Amino acid sequence: MLSDKKIAVIIPALNEEKTLPRVLNDVPGDLVDEVVVVDNGSSDRTAELAHEWGATVLHEPRKGYGYPCLRGIEYLRTTAPDVVVFLDGNYSDYPDEIITLVEPVINDGCDLVCGSRILGTVEKGALRLPVRFGNLLATTLIRLLYRFKYTDVGPFRAIQFQKLLELDMQDNLGWTIEMQVKAVKSRFKIKEVPVRYRAGTGKSKLTGNIKGIAVVGYRILRAIYNNRDYSPAGTEQSGT
Repeated sequence: MLSDKKIAVIIPALNEEKTLPRVLNDVPGDLVDEVVVVDNGSSDRTAELAHEWGATVLHEPRKGYGYPCLRGIEYLRTTAPDVVVFLDGNYSDYPDEIITLVEPVINDGCDLVCGSRILGTVEKGALRLPVRFGNLLATTLIRLLYRFKYTDVGPFRAIQFQKLLELDMQDNLGWTIEMQVKAVKSRFKIKEVPVRYRAGTGKSKLTGNIKGIAVVGYRILRAIYNNRDYSPAGTEQSGT
């Protein structure tokens, strides 16, 4: 049944020439129909290497995380996949686990499936203090405000493309939280699955524990606040 569905992967990338080829090599070619790499203004060979590996290469000059993802979504309107997977380019996630995310969408009718590093296996040192703090803050606020229990707000996830369009995503730095909050408020059928996570070989975008915690905390609070009034036409909600 998986082979009957069109699956696309969006990879936002900034200076990932050392890791992106490894990510693209591990994406299951027998499952994924198209890989879209959105270069976010890299000064290295990220875009060139993505092209050499057969990916569709797009360019988004506005820095951040959400902007490249939005650029990828806009492009996919022209190809209309059934399922979209979001995957980082730093080789921290395991691309071969895409099937773990996609199967509940296709076989169980889930709208959004989030990869949970907390439920899975994390390599020592892979989840730095700012990330752990951010996860705890975000998941606690979502549970208190929206009565839904997430364990993680990591970027590795799969979602039905039409459902993704319904969310009208707009945020940049609070991208993952925006999607998860709007999915809850839209009464999507949501599931978390355990995924592995490693330190990767790319340079961290957050430097220093104190500064990193402050930055992450601000982004999370801003994302939660900005989506407080989101009120879509929903369907029956399902929990994890």
